[in-house]
Parts: sequence; structure tokens; C-alpha cells
Amino acid sequence: MLDRQHLSILREIDRLGSLTSAAERLNLTQSALSHTMRKFEERHGVKIWQKEGRGLRFTQAGEYLLALAQRVLPQIDHAERVLAEFAQGHRGALRAGMECHPCQHWLMRVVAPYLAAWPDVDLDLRTAFRFGGIGALLGHEIDLLITPDPLDLPGIHYTRVLDYELVLAVPADHALGDVALPQDLTGETLITYPVTPERLDVFTRFLVPAHCLPKRHRTVETTEMMLQLVAAGRGVSAMPDWILREEGAGLPIRAVRLGEGIDKGLHIGVRRGEETIDYIAGFLTLAQATGARGAQA
Repeated sequence: MLDRQHLSILREIDRLGSLTSAAERLNLTQSALSHTMRKFEERHGVKIWQKEGRGLRFTQAGEYLLALAQRVLPQIDHAERVLAEFAQGHRGALRAGMECHPCQHWLMRVVAPYLAAWPDVDLDLRTAFRFGGIGALLGHEIDLLITPDPLDLPGIHYTRVLDYELVLAVPADHALGDVALPQDLTGETLITYPVTPERLDVFTRFLVPAHCLPKRHRTVETTEMMLQLVAAGRGVSAMPDWILREEGAGLPIRAVRLGEGIDKGLHIGVRRGEETIDYIAGFLTLAQATGARGAQA
């Protein structure tokens, strides 16, 4: 029968690239691992992998089982952690994923009061934009997803926690007035986070509909570096207005509206039905209150 050990073996072989490394990770001998999988293949009448030189290549059946392992094992691991927390008298663990770079700046407003209010909950933060937020949420790798671009799916409940406007950050002495048109950026270096243009509102909602592109598109990892580059006259950058107000204070930078304005919102997604779990509901309530205070600042 198919059991967790078979799936774990496939996952570790895929992660580590060899039978020897997978066996060491699973505390098995290589012969025991090979014997286990050989019996599985004989029982089901399929080959799981084939040798190619010093490496392995999964067959079609092996690829199917690997995909199953990647879906099922995180859920089993999560269930075991929850049961262990129940046994230890803990309320639970909350794993938050962030699907945007500025999300972390906002989230830090919520973390300290949440940890104080829920001392029995372990809070873990992950940058979901590196591994796909929706898939991680539905696959039980995270428990809530912070995103500016919610996808309307039947299995996810969203709570809107912050309203903001996407603005253009420019040097204080820039020739632009209070409003920028798409053609105004055709001679500019546009600085953004390392995200594809198809996922950036400054492209999808401002430039592309007007058939315009910036002279140059440059990406940087951090908000701090982005603001310093703008202040030094190295380019302009589209960012949330609250980021510019808070992080850009004291720098020779000002905000310019993008056309008629690009209104956005920050949302927290959870698996539908779990929004009523006490420590998750507590996070959502605190996040809404924090967002409301930020909007009034």
C-alpha cells in the first residue's frame, strides 16, 4: 500500500538528487530505501525512476507520486504540529505568508501587539512571493496570506485590512507636477521590486493600457535602497503612499499621483472556515484596527 514513507522517499530524492543523500536524511540505509521502493514497484507494477548516468529520472508514475507527495506531506506535517501543540497545551501556531515586498513593513505594525495579546501562539513569517502564496495557503504551508492582489477562489476568505494609493516617488526637484501621465515615464528609469511587469500595477494599470514603457526598468530588493536611489535622482518608483510617507520621511522625495489615481488595498486571505478560529480571528481583528489607524495617519 501507498504510505507516508514512500512519499517521503520521493520528496527527499527530488530535493537532494540522490538515493544516498535521501537515505541519510530519512535515517535509512541506501539498501533499505532501495528495497522499500523496489517492493512498491513490484506490488503496483510500475517503475518509479530510471537511472541516467549517476543521477535519476522519475518516470511518469514517479512524477505523479512526487506531485502527490508535495501536496499531501505538508498537510500531514501541519496536522502533526497542531496535534503536538494540543498535547502541550498550546493554542496553535500561525504561519503568515507575504506576497508583496512592502507587506513586511505593514506587518511589523501588527506583530508586536499580536505577540503580546496571544502569548501561547507561535508566529512564523514567510515571504510567500518567493514560492507562490495561493498554492502555499491551499497546501497548508501557511495559514494566512497577506496580499495586495486577492484571487477570488471558493476556498479562500479575504479580509481587507488597509486602503492605500499607488503613487510615483520622484526627487523633490523633479520637473513633474502633481500628476504624471503614462508618457511622462517614457524618458525615466523606473525602479521597482524584483517582480515581473505582468504583476506590477504601474505597468498593468498605467503604462501598458496607454502603450507606453519607461526608458529603463531597474529592479532592487529593498524599499530602503529604492528610496535612496530616487532621492539621488537615479530614477522614479511606484510605491504605496503610506510607504513613501513613513519610510521616505526626511529624504528629498515627493509623491506624484499616477493619472487619475490607482487605489489599492491590502488583504489577508485564510482558508475558508478558519477565519473563526480564535487566534486567527484575533489576528484579523488586530490587522483591521492597525490598518484603520495607518489610513488616518
